[in-house]
Amino acid sequence: MSELNDHIDSVVAYYSENQHRFQQFQASVETFFLRHPVLNAKPLPVIHSVKTRIKDPNHLKDKIERKFKQGKTVTKENLCTEITDLIGFRVLHLYQDQFPSIHEQIMKYIGEGDWKFVEPPKAFTWDPESKIMYDRLEIENEVRETFYTSVHYLVKPNNTNPNPVCCEIQVRTLFEEIWGEIDHSINYPHPTSDIACKEQLRVLSKLVSTGTRLADSIFRTLNDHNCKKRPDHLVNF
Repeated sequence: MSELNDHIDSVVAYYSENQHRFQQFQASVETFFLRHPVLNAKPLPVIHSVKTRIKDPNHLKDKIERKFKQGKTVTKENLCTEITDLIGFRVLHLYQDQFPSIHEQIMKYIGEGDWKFVEPPKAFTWDPESKIMYDRLEIENEVRETFYTSVHYLVKPNNTNPNPVCCEIQVRTLFEEIWGEIDHSINYPHPTSDIACKEQLRVLSKLVSTGTRLADSIFRTLNDHNCKKRPDHLVNF
């Protein structure tokens, strides 16, 4: 056990010593989302806000220990391929109809060769209408038992590094973020065994979906109203 602890400590130390590598890629991804002209156009930007973090070394140690219990050994050489959320982003938007624009710009960036996918994007949803949208965008989707909802992208720099810096990007609505924050406080890093809490979280996910759908309806109504308004230069013509 002492030998295992020494190994884990050495991996965590390597990570701490090389955080500048992660911070460089983190800064470039953050700039993409915060400065992109399409996603930040006024008066109502597509992106509401962006959260980012680099994994805390103590949390990394805990995750490596959990990986070991699952039969997976994390080393300095495979750290970035085994732990894919060392850099984390949450990209938040107000309502679901804004998501296709975010996805389109990410795919464009991939297509232009700035980033590469570590694995294809994946959407987590239980809502049938959301599933239709993800299918149309050709995004793989699945249902989690907890009713967790978000879209995940794993990206890395477009280079030949065998142990590349990797970044997990989660895209979700503000309503979904509320659910995620509550779930995270209860179930991370170790899931709760309280059956009542699990059921209440599932109920909350239904309420969150209702709120997101209502927000879509509000903005669709607003857009429809604006489209029907006559141009100013035609008023009283």
